[in-house]
Amino acid sequence: MKYVSKQPDSNGFIAFTEEENQTWKILFERQIKVIEGRACDDFLIGLKKLDFPKDRVPQCAEVTAVLNACTGWSVVPVAAMIPLEEFYRLLANKQFPAASFIRLREDLDYLQEPDIFHEYFGHCPLLTNPAYADFVHWYGNIALSTNRKVQSILGRLFWFTIEFGLMQTSQGMRIYGGGILSSFGETIYALENKVPKRKKFDLIEVLNQPYRYDIMQDRYYFIENIEELFAIRKNEIVIMAERIANGTFDGNDFVIC
Repeated sequence: MKYVSKQPDSNGFIAFTEEENQTWKILFERQIKVIEGRACDDFLIGLKKLDFPKDRVPQCAEVTAVLNACTGWSVVPVAAMIPLEEFYRLLANKQFPAASFIRLREDLDYLQEPDIFHEYFGHCPLLTNPAYADFVHWYGNIALSTNRKVQSILGRLFWFTIEFGLMQTSQGMRIYGGGILSSFGETIYALENKVPKRKKFDLIEVLNQPYRYDIMQDRYYFIENIEELFAIRKNEIVIMAERIANGTFDGNDFVIC
């Protein structure tokens, strides 16, 4: 494994080096510029609330204090890669896992393993939004209640919303997915490249859509507002995912809310 997470001390403080703090500064400064006119308003509101330091990696306690006041969430430092069950358990307890390492300079543009910049910058701003935070909490609970086969199907929902979701707004198409908003290249690509498909979110289609994590995405799904995520919870998603996993799904059996 290329990256090893840092261990917090007894007070929860993680000692990042000057080089690592400078990497955060580089990533933060260029991403702040590129998301202008591309990130959705809800994300920008959350980013302002968090008020990340520009010249150093934020500490978990700083981020948690804001999230907890807004939605009751916290962030917890974890190993670079954690088991799926642990990931879902954390979400179900309103704890967002943040791998406590930051990428090397040679990996500024692409990193297979999610680092602390991806977690903090990409995901935490929207965790200040109650509808978004409730959706992620709900997702953790339902995923935790199923088996690995079904979880693989439910992973598509997380991927095409929380990680790579777009939003159609009155100002035009915007981004809310953390996997895009923490990536310099994909922030531009997702909205401006002519190659990927951009489709209205369709729950059945999303649950049936495989994805790859090692390429720029070839398709994105857009919603119209964050509350639309909250409304997804009304559907019998676990039953749908079970039938898709077992090859017995018939979309005509369900009324999509």
